[in-house]
Amino acid sequence: MTKAEIVNEVAKATGIEKIAVQTVIEAFMECVKDSLAKGNPVYLRGFGSFIIKHRAQKAARNITQRTTMTIPEHDIPAFKPAKVFVAAVKEN
Repeated sequence: MTKAEIVNEVAKATGIEKIAVQTVIEAFMECVKDSLAKGNPVYLRGFGSFIIKHRAQKAARNITQRTTMTIPEHDIPAFKPAKVFVAAVKEN
């Protein structure tokens, strides 16, 4: 499902204009990005959590050139679904 399809579904379900729904969805995504960029997780009860996972430094190999390189430690965004969300997906 794309963002445009989500906008259409929400507009249809709520009766709100598509432009307003798109603005709200864009603002929501921006809030999540800003919060994660500051190091703060976002918790949505019944849906899931947007969190930051820390990846440790590791060695990687390029097998075609037979070289080894070091990937520095870094943080990545991740999503952890809520138990009710996982249960709903498993039912279908």
